[in-house]
Amino acid sequence: MPRPLWSGAISFGLVTIPTKIISAREDHSIHFRRVHLKDMGRVRTRKICELDEKELSQEEIGTGYEVSKDEVVPVTDRELQEMPLPTAKAIEIVAFVDADTIDPVRIGESYYLGADGQVAAKPYTLLRKALERSAKVAIAKWAWHGRERLGLLQVKGGAIVLHAMHWPDEVRSPESLVPKPVELDEAEIEQAVQLAESMTTDDIAQFREHYRDALEELIEAKSEGKERPAPPEAGGVGESGKVMDLMAALNASVTAAKEKRGGSGEGGTVHEIRPRRKSPAKKPAAKKTATKKIMASKPERKRSAS
Repeated sequence: MPRPLWSGAISFGLVTIPTKIISAREDHSIHFRRVHLKDMGRVRTRKICELDEKELSQEEIGTGYEVSKDEVVPVTDRELQEMPLPTAKAIEIVAFVDADTIDPVRIGESYYLGADGQVAAKPYTLLRKALERSAKVAIAKWAWHGRERLGLLQVKGGAIVLHAMHWPDEVRSPESLVPKPVELDEAEIEQAVQLAESMTTDDIAQFREHYRDALEELIEAKSEGKERPAPPEAGGVGESGKVMDLMAALNASVTAAKEKRGGSGEGGTVHEIRPRRKSPAKKPAAKKTATKKIMASKPERKRSAS
């Protein structure tokens, strides 16, 4: 099991659940060292005091807050840990909400919450069952890495997941990024919708990172003294400032999607892009009246006891 990043408890009303935070993600990135290009010697980051110009060990380094240019107030790790916060060593659940009311932009890193010992098994399962049966997510607060944080708890595969969340004032408004109004033909919108439908898939697990594969090939070629892989031909990017023929681009996209699906053998169906037929004009007043009469004639069903 991965090393826990944090240990404490979930505070669920008067219920306390000993728990630990475990990263929900694994790092598969290729990491580089900083080196001296002349002799490939490793270049390290040295921690130097700017007053006496001496290199310091980690034990000699603390935390300070700059009150003014000439005054710094030291704050120790112990003082941070002993701050009078109810969330200092607890993930305090403060509310339950419907999952679809959460703005995805506010969701950050994800972590698994593991039950810390057998004593936590029953209250942990209780919270999990409550989340599953209510179909809601829990909003929680906890202190971590020098600040109080907001989080979201939900269930995945029988485990409780903690998603770190941004506070409302940390999310920028997108209003300044919205382009100026433009004119679009209804046919162009319909074509774009049908292109999206033709690219729909039920399985996103098929996608993988190709940058890492290319990077491994480059490193292998250089380590063996071989010629490095040739870069791919540029394509698919329009010239800057050039007016695009949207209809032509949409049709070309569908053709490319057909070729890709057919050549790779990947699942999914590619549909022809055809303008949707407009439904004949309806008489709304007559239909609404008929609907009301039918609804009124149906007897009300009794709800079964849950």
